Amino acid sequence: MYFLKKGLAIVIGSILLAIGVNYFFVPYHVLDGGMIGIGLIAKYIWGMKIGLTIILLSIPIFVIAWFKYRTYFYNSLHGLLVSSFFIDLFRTIRSAPIQLDAPFSSIIGGIFVGLGIGIMLRVKTSTGGTDLIAQFISDLSGINVGIIIFLIDSIVILVGGLLISMNTLLLSIVAILVVGITTSIYTWKPAKHDVDQIH
Repeated sequence: MYFLKKGLAIVIGSILLAIGVNYFFVPYHVLDGGMIGIGLIAKYIWGMKIGLTIILLSIPIFVIAWFKYRTYFYNSLHGLLVSSFFIDLFRTIRSAPIQLDAPFSSIIGGIFVGLGIGIMLRVKTSTGGTDLIAQFISDLSGINVGIIIFLIDSIVILVGGLLISMNTLLLSIVAILVVGITTSIYTWKPAKHDVDQIH
């Protein structure tokens, strides 16, 4: 039953992620952070498939995970493969772009992506990628992993903005803020003493 629930969560989360990326980010050249952001940069500059790019760039990361973070490898591999599959699948069935102002599209896309990531995190899986790099650096340096993830995301957004346009940079800042807030809200669990006070 647990595996069915986890599998369903990965599929639903991946679909939400794919909708956010394809229907709300891509039409306005908006970026996300991490490996998805790198896949989007490759899409905007060279026309590469986002999901395929994410998988190819994640191979060395997952090789490291196999040897050093075996639990991470098992928990993230399914999320990586399924989310990448749906991102590329939804690209092929994309109809006419949804007509929204670019900032609103960034916000709505951020909500979809944040929900998708949050749903997968709830069942202890993710899309993998740069999170592992952050964990590896954290282990070596002692710096908080959340700070490192934020720095990596910031670098991806900044580089993408410089390579594509200032408009992309500004819209992407909005998008990653919304993704972060949405994911945090969805995955937030009240502390035990807060639950006791409610009851």
